[in-house]
Amino acid sequence: MSTQLSAPPSSRRWVALGLIALAQFMVIMDTSIIGVALPKMQESLGFSQENLSWVFNAYVVVFGGLLLLGGKLSDILGARRVFQAGWVILGIGSLAAGLASNAAVELIGRGVQGAGAALIAPSALTLLMMIFGSNPKELTKAFAVYGAAAPAGGTAGVFLGGLITEYASWPWVFYINIPLALIALVAAPALLPDGAMAPHGSVDILGALTATLGLGAAVFAVVRAEWAAVSTWVILAVAAALLAAFVAIQARRREPLMPLAIFRAPDLGAANLAQVLLGAAWVPMWFFLNLYLQQVLGYSAFPSGAALLPMTALIMVGMVALSPKLFARFGARTMTVTGLVVLAAGLGWLSFVRADGNFWVDVLPGSLVAALGMSLAFIPTLQTAISAAAPEEGGLASGIVNTGYQIGSALGLAVVTAIASAAGAEELGDKTELAQGFSASFVAAAVIALAAAGIALATFRKPARTEVTAGI
Repeated sequence: MSTQLSAPPSSRRWVALGLIALAQFMVIMDTSIIGVALPKMQESLGFSQENLSWVFNAYVVVFGGLLLLGGKLSDILGARRVFQAGWVILGIGSLAAGLASNAAVELIGRGVQGAGAALIAPSALTLLMMIFGSNPKELTKAFAVYGAAAPAGGTAGVFLGGLITEYASWPWVFYINIPLALIALVAAPALLPDGAMAPHGSVDILGALTATLGLGAAVFAVVRAEWAAVSTWVILAVAAALLAAFVAIQARRREPLMPLAIFRAPDLGAANLAQVLLGAAWVPMWFFLNLYLQQVLGYSAFPSGAALLPMTALIMVGMVALSPKLFARFGARTMTVTGLVVLAAGLGWLSFVRADGNFWVDVLPGSLVAALGMSLAFIPTLQTAISAAAPEEGGLASGIVNTGYQIGSALGLAVVTAIASAAGAEELGDKTELAQGFSASFVAAAVIALAAAGIALATFRKPARTEVTAGI
């Protein structure tokens, strides 16, 4: 990763942070913006009910599977070059997904979008470290803004997806990416440091393939959730074999995609595991809360998205104004455990949703408590995961933490969906059964959050203050 010498002047660094935050906003928004549009897409493109979820999963699997490669390329080729290439690929995938006339082309377009996002996300974090890494106080503020862009993108995706689907047509949930990609491509050379290419380095293609295919197979088997079928266990065995092969390849190669020694850095493994479980608890909550609003409370697409805005506003305020100060005082261990426990409390509150409920009692209080927990836990785990690595491995560390969160989100959603379905969430039209299923989903997510808190308590160093935040 380039040194701080190539960072832009202080007068432009906060504008550059806006562009980096836009990248985080976009890659997360693309996981959520299609949710409300899925019924229209199913009608237009001929998806079966069983395969419709792959409009979401095609993006997440490719995104998560290629993030390590994106991080490695950022370190070898220069973060800004990879950042720009990612926007080009994302724009092409968005155009293909919007123009798709059948299910196969749609899934290909979503996969291309995921590949572009896999280049954008780790290079954006690398650029953030290049620009702000020499100033601990500014770095924490920059992480707070970057972190707040993720939940903002998730909720904005639901909101915009509802608005576009209701007042335009579903292809525009993809076309909206194209002008934003053009803005990013034009602004990047003026705002972002160049990032010198590494004098040597090679790309571990075999490692990238085994990681991507292994993660994809694991997610496919869990999403499929046919546990009585032999084929499901065969797929899981193949996934385990591929991931074991990936680890073996990394241990033997001179220039691996993911040097295993990186996990010797204090708290890096603990922070990444916390991010995996944080995604596994948070994304199912967001997913099923949106379904409860629409399928039980009867909200249409646009009001459903608007109902999540208070939660998003609290997350953004918490990440920017509250979490950095508390992180500086108490350290990663205390903040992560506290945030996960508060998140579990919010999920527990949401588990009391009723068939005859309302927004003010059943949704708003619990969602705000959960949002506070998310804002307390996300920044400490993210910053610890990135800062624990050596500077020259910044892109790799970014790729690892992004991979963890995305794969955790996909697997968590798959597991919680299976639990919710067994409890009644598939009984469309029966609000009592739906409410019971959604309640079970929130209980399952709360259990994940509590388990994550226990694991963080056991795995983070004590004391876990990070030098990055000293002096704030």
